[in-house]
Amino acid sequence: MTDDSKPPRPPALKSETRQTNWRRTNLPKYQAHLAVQRALMSGALEKQGCEVCGAAKVDAHHDRYDEPLNVRWLCRSHHVKLHHYGEDMFPISEPQNTGSGNNYYKDKS
Repeated sequence: MTDDSKPPRPPALKSETRQTNWRRTNLPKYQAHLAVQRALMSGALEKQGCEVCGAAKVDAHHDRYDEPLNVRWLCRSHHVKLHHYGEDMFPISEPQNTGSGNNYYKDKS
């Protein structure tokens, strides 16, 4: 078995800061955040503009944490509004078909 095929090990959460306590309490959410970070760094996932206003500076929003790389790209303002006012504020729209399959993932072929 090569090192590349091993699943990522859980993060070591040893301190007692507010952030670490949130991560420990919300481990599936934190692992989804880490999966997005790894995918962005490896090039497997590419940031898109905000799906509401098109802004370039965006956050990844998870509708389902059990699908860690299925994210919606929202600027901070729209991301905060989505969390504050609820999911029907910006309903999930079907991604436009670009001919390469799922719009969220970078085509590796």
